[in-house]
Amino acid sequence: MRGAPRPAIMPRMTDERREREPRDPARLREAARAVAARLREAGHIAYFNGGCVRDRLLGIAPKDHDIATDARPQRVQDLFPRTVPVGAQFGVIIVVSPEGFPFEVATFRADAEYKDGRHPSAVHFGDPREDALRRDFTINGLFEDPETGEVIDFVGGRADLERRVIRAIGEPRERFGEDRLRLLRAVRFAAQLDFEIDPGTLAAVTELAPEVRSVAAERVREEIAKLIRARGRVRGLELLRATGLLGVLLPEVAALEGVAQPPEYHPEGDCWVHQLLVMKHLEPEPPDETLAWGALLHDIGKPPTFRVAERIRFDGHADVGARMADVVLRRLKASNELREAAVELVADHLRFADVPRMKESTLKKFLRNPRIELHLALHRADCLASHGKLDTHRFCIEQLARFREEGEREALRPKPLLTGNDLIAAGYAPGPRFKEILGALEDAQLEGKLKTREEALAWVGERFPRPN
Repeated sequence: MRGAPRPAIMPRMTDERREREPRDPARLREAARAVAARLREAGHIAYFNGGCVRDRLLGIAPKDHDIATDARPQRVQDLFPRTVPVGAQFGVIIVVSPEGFPFEVATFRADAEYKDGRHPSAVHFGDPREDALRRDFTINGLFEDPETGEVIDFVGGRADLERRVIRAIGEPRERFGEDRLRLLRAVRFAAQLDFEIDPGTLAAVTELAPEVRSVAAERVREEIAKLIRARGRVRGLELLRATGLLGVLLPEVAALEGVAQPPEYHPEGDCWVHQLLVMKHLEPEPPDETLAWGALLHDIGKPPTFRVAERIRFDGHADVGARMADVVLRRLKASNELREAAVELVADHLRFADVPRMKESTLKKFLRNPRIELHLALHRADCLASHGKLDTHRFCIEQLARFREEGEREALRPKPLLTGNDLIAAGYAPGPRFKEILGALEDAQLEGKLKTREEALAWVGERFPRPN
């Protein structure tokens, strides 16, 4: 680990990765205290800082513990056997504890001018006060003595925690000019913590909202993902809209506002009202990231397909929305896995209307989708956000329970009675017709009409006679 190449940009472990690697909070804190203690034994200052301090004061178990110190990066590497120099030029070293927990250990620093809206042109190592003043919001500028639990506050963060306020440190426009992602982070923290945004900070977010376009798409996507999975996601979306950030980053979603819907199906109001209600009704908490994106984008095909005939109609909006969702998620540099799964949710969200009329084979194919739980969760939220009827949702849950009792694999994915080789042996010439024959055969098998290989051969011979 030591001696590895040093990247120019400081990578951080994402919240999503932390969620995939659950940690015992008590063990995590003790391991972090041991790292801090080693620094202190060597004659250095070592404080917990940032989010872990904020979360502890709010009664939330921290997912990680960052450590700030006056030890220089090389000194940190010398003191610990397992380190990764992820951002030594910025004073950041990852220290891996004996338990395998990675901790970000950063040297107190002050930043020179930011010229690219992301990175300082230079840094110099400083003291705790200078380090606190360079941070984004007061609630993230707190330090904690790991031994005594004393909170060191140079920025008024503790008072803002008590007031439940998101406030930029110093002049908001300067802080946002240093890193324009902070415009989005202000809204995300308000949604995540159910805090208000300080009026001066909010005014700066609104004024500078267009500048968020310069932020890397991957960073924007990560922040939006955290926002739409937070308990306060509905309020977060309202704040995005009110500040203008939604129109800049997700104009396809912003376009839902004011688009009328047929009141007989959507008594709740326009497409934007419906969108907020869908997000409100997502379960479980927090919702899966794919589900959150699928829900956010599920109706973006409505504005471009809006027309009035005998009633308001959105013909083909699911297909149009799926194509638009694909564009949005490509623009945000989502992974192929996330993009394809979310687009599928958008494309198929209206299929539940056909469920009561589906043949047994079609129903089984629909319900055996490996993402069916996500589809059901979106359908439930979609129904609760409009007419409120969950009949089809309950029917699908009941059918899945029935199939699982019968043996899910046998009921939904039975072993094929015939293969292409069997058809060749029976005298059929390979070609496009094989797909038609084997598809029809699978349907008959799923509907319980065929049980054995012999029955399948006879059935195929009767319905698909070989050419003379």
